[in-house]
Amino acid sequence: MDKSAVKTYLLALQDIICAALQEEDGGATFHEDTWQREGGGGGRSRVLKNGAVIEQGGVNFSHVFGDQLPASATAARPELAGRSFEAMGVSLVIHPHNPYVPTSHANVRFFISEKPGEDPIWWFGGGFDLTPYYGDKADCKHWHQVAKAACEPSGPDIYSRFKQWCDNYFYLKHRNETRGVGGLFFDDFNELGFDDSFALMRRVGDAYLDAYRPIITRQKNKTFGERERQFQLYRRGRYVEFNLVYDRGTLFGLQTGGRTESILMSMPPLVRWEYDWHPEPNTPEAELYDTFLTPQDWVNH
Repeated sequence: MDKSAVKTYLLALQDIICAALQEEDGGATFHEDTWQREGGGGGRSRVLKNGAVIEQGGVNFSHVFGDQLPASATAARPELAGRSFEAMGVSLVIHPHNPYVPTSHANVRFFISEKPGEDPIWWFGGGFDLTPYYGDKADCKHWHQVAKAACEPSGPDIYSRFKQWCDNYFYLKHRNETRGVGGLFFDDFNELGFDDSFALMRRVGDAYLDAYRPIITRQKNKTFGERERQFQLYRRGRYVEFNLVYDRGTLFGLQTGGRTESILMSMPPLVRWEYDWHPEPNTPEAELYDTFLTPQDWVNH
């Protein structure tokens, strides 16, 4: 089990994604902060702000470790109590300025917990998901086709399992709606053994740019007005609600004493809420709710 190979891959992935997004934006560069965690480990956070395309985006690498996990983390996994832990990953969220370019999120991560005299407990996790404001069926089909292709070498059922997991996970129970059009999500994954599970994680990480960059290219020059912008800001509120109420990565980072600025870089720079708002029927805004926030088979759409 080569933990150093996982870290080397993750650091390189952060570099590759930042370079590609910076090139696609063409107007701003990522600013990097390196940080140390008091309990052990640290990371490097990269944020791009006020670009030509990306209003704000962050691509984080973190590698944290400690003698024991917080009680909140071991409540659901009592076998981890009293064990040391090590967690590393790349996590990113991109909030474009143009409402026709969807927000995207991706992460890939590795976790291992050890105790002398016992076998390590380890797993991989990750995925990527898309959150459009104005839906485009061709974009959704492309996104899911890339996701499916990344999964297929690991087995014919992996994509359908991870897609369903994503649809279930990125669901706002208090709103009774999905966060977006989904993609892939997996966690606690070790069933293929270390080498093949790591290979799957790498393919998912590598596929993110193949899935997202063509969508940016297609949509970034579309004309929009105040109506579209205000709807985008309203829908961004759902993103905030999910991250603060449900997101496991956010909660784990805060509970283990991670760097707050890096954990919350996923938040959009501008957002608004409006009391009891509903879209007018037969509008593009209503289509988002009626069509795109309902899980479906986008690959064969």
